[in-house]
Amino acid sequence: MWYVLIGIPGLEDLHTWISIPICSMYIVAVVGNIFLIFLIVTESSLHEPMYFFLSMLAFADVLLSTTTAPKMLAIFWSHSMNISFASCVSQMFFIHFIFVAESAILLAMAFDRYVAICYPLRYTTILTSSVIGKIGIAAVVRSFIICFPFIFLVYRLTYCGRNIIAHSYCEHMGIARLACDSINVNIIYGLTVALLSTGLDVVFIIMSYTMILLTVFQIPSWAARCKAFNTCGSHICIILMFYAPAFFSFFAHRFGGKTIPHHIHILVANLYVVVPPMLNPIIYGVKTKQIQDRVILLFSSISTCC
Repeated sequence: MWYVLIGIPGLEDLHTWISIPICSMYIVAVVGNIFLIFLIVTESSLHEPMYFFLSMLAFADVLLSTTTAPKMLAIFWSHSMNISFASCVSQMFFIHFIFVAESAILLAMAFDRYVAICYPLRYTTILTSSVIGKIGIAAVVRSFIICFPFIFLVYRLTYCGRNIIAHSYCEHMGIARLACDSINVNIIYGLTVALLSTGLDVVFIIMSYTMILLTVFQIPSWAARCKAFNTCGSHICIILMFYAPAFFSFFAHRFGGKTIPHHIHILVANLYVVVPPMLNPIIYGVKTKQIQDRVILLFSSISTCC
């Protein structure tokens, strides 16, 4: 069976123009995140828990944007809309898998900031290299366990010939809604996963930053307070960019109905897979002095050699 991804319904005439910023953002996302990973791996001064988690996030961002953007651009540029059922399900799995893994990484980064600010003297003993590795493995394993059932949930359904997906990429409910069978199980599992995995991640992140704020406001020095806020500022920006459009897309798809125009929902979903991956390395580059110093030093060395 072959499916047809029609891109952004209602904006077909603007596909070429929409593709220009999406392509630009995709290139910046891939180059920026790969450069960030390279910087963290090669610079020994950045071998700290915070930057190891950041490199995990950057790697996940590269995977997320690469899983979706090339097919999206093929639709916009060459009207290559056909996709096989197996390829569609594979894309669906990797999109949800990477999203859940990124959510776990953001939770780990919140825990990192919590330990660094609330228990600074025990920071290096709590977040050892072994612990960081185990957290990374746990994020991947948890994401796989949560998202693998999506494959069975769409394969168990009976499809009656409808093959047009009003989207630029494949996702769980987009495929399920083409089935003739009842998709109540798919809806319930999707909601359960959203609430018990990503939803709990958000709750724990909020708890971490609540305790961080309580600790920061007890610091007598304004300079120390500002330093603590600056340390957390970039992470908070990334959290907001990650969860806000994701939850908008999730709930709009299930409950938006006719309230939210379909092309707005799809456009936000398209931007979600390129905008946060593009901005993450930029935000950390602007907000984190250690990364700024390493970038300046690296480019100074390159210019000297040339």
